[in-house]
Amino acid sequence: MTNSASGAQAAAAAPVNGRPEADHADRSKTWLQRVADLRAWLFLAALVLGFEAWARAEFGGTFILNSFNIQSILIFAVAPLLLATGQTFVIISGGIDLSMGFIMGLAAVVAAHAINWATPALGLPLGVLFGALVAVLVATVPGTINGLLVSRLRIPPFIGTLGMFGVARGVAFLLAGGTTVPVSNSFFAQIGNGRILNVPILVIVTAIFVLAMHYLLSQTRFGQHNYAIGANVQAARRSGIDIKWHLLRLYILSAACAGLAGVLYSARFNAGAAQAGEPLLLDSVAAVVIGGASLFGGSGTILGTVAGALVIAVIQYGLVFVNVEPFWQFISVGVVIIISVLIDQAQRQFSGGRVDE
Repeated sequence: MTNSASGAQAAAAAPVNGRPEADHADRSKTWLQRVADLRAWLFLAALVLGFEAWARAEFGGTFILNSFNIQSILIFAVAPLLLATGQTFVIISGGIDLSMGFIMGLAAVVAAHAINWATPALGLPLGVLFGALVAVLVATVPGTINGLLVSRLRIPPFIGTLGMFGVARGVAFLLAGGTTVPVSNSFFAQIGNGRILNVPILVIVTAIFVLAMHYLLSQTRFGQHNYAIGANVQAARRSGIDIKWHLLRLYILSAACAGLAGVLYSARFNAGAAQAGEPLLLDSVAAVVIGGASLFGGSGTILGTVAGALVIAVIQYGLVFVNVEPFWQFISVGVVIIISVLIDQAQRQFSGGRVDE
């Protein structure tokens, strides 16, 4: 009788099908995935702490507790973040948009010309509004062409948007006459360089826009369809999603983000330049990848992209702040991109996702 009771107790205590061990493995897996998902914020925290320690050791001052430094970093992040916001949608869908840099330059030039033309007739504020709307609308033209090439003609996004990169570049330089286009509108300059409660207006406008894009991606049917297409386009098609219509709208949205970036660039420098976004294309892709989006599609968030853009801005500004040659910026950003991609590959392999060989 005693032996039976002991056997029953042992049986009750023994794991059933290894479930306790499996639960422990699942918890460990979930914890590792959460750490991987937060890698951009961990990168950011490590960078800030590193530059803070460097500044205190080298100069006896502070890096991040200086309001001027914080504002400068946020302003550095504005244009790359706006480009990266549109790029996030595209990369999640499994594509890429290489034309955004010169669509931004095109919008900057158009905004400068339109504001100069409209200001005498409409006045300062309305002239700015008119010029900004015209610039964003013009930016959506190459975006529409990109969408038609990818969705209707089934041209790979890399090739189609690379071709549009050249077209937008040429048109922007033609409209600018090969030079920068100064803007004669004090209200526009105030938007680019003014502050509200000591917060740059550029940062406020960008924050509002990014929050709207976060809502669009995370809380709407459009955003859910975007994830579905990136995860499995055939399954998305069988579920009734209109792939062609979605991709068309997707590249128009991406171009509109570049258009807004061009307008704010012109406001900041009080001039439009065709080459405004040329050095920012890599930063836009880097911010998305550092932020946790997979180049295979199907994953990524706007908040992660915000962290990625801040990582790049902290690297760029921080290296200048500690008197390191600016060329190290490219090396640092490149190393962070490689690390992020390796983490993404490991995360997908760990979770049983597809990893192309």
